[in-house]
Amino acid sequence: MNARVEKALNDQIKMEASSSQFYLAMASWAETKGLNGTAQFMYMHSDEERFHMLKLVKFVNERGGTASIPGLDNPPSEFDSLTNVFTLLLEHELQVTDSINNLVDVCLQEKDYTTHNFVQWYVSEQLEEEALARTILDKVNMIGEDKAGLYMFDRDLENSAIQGATVSDAGGNA
Repeated sequence: MNARVEKALNDQIKMEASSSQFYLAMASWAETKGLNGTAQFMYMHSDEERFHMLKLVKFVNERGGTASIPGLDNPPSEFDSLTNVFTLLLEHELQVTDSINNLVDVCLQEKDYTTHNFVQWYVSEQLEEEALARTILDKVNMIGEDKAGLYMFDRDLENSAIQGATVSDAGGNA
């Protein structure tokens, strides 16, 4: 495996692992605030990010490289509000997009079309992640400080998390 591509893949492994921890920290915070739907949503996405990381690890190792399992910085554990959580989430997803775009660029520069083809799954997945984060943030901003709206939003997230888990458990999209 090309050393530059391997490094970029390992950087992305770290990004996906950090994403999983970030979602996990938000899940824990939400759970302690009684936002069970938000917590379930975040736990589910933490697992999804870990899956993204594992997919990269296996790819690197199968292509003859060596996947590096990174140590991680502690994610934040306190958030100002639900709006703050989803604002930070969107900002983080934009950073992930930048990282994936960098990986694509390295693949093209190094003419590693096999890895480029593999990474296209991440490009598509990231479009979905950004759109979801924007949609949720728009809803949270629309709700503002309305407690009834917050309750309904959290309940809707819980129902979507349950539905998403059921689809994943049945072998659907992960």
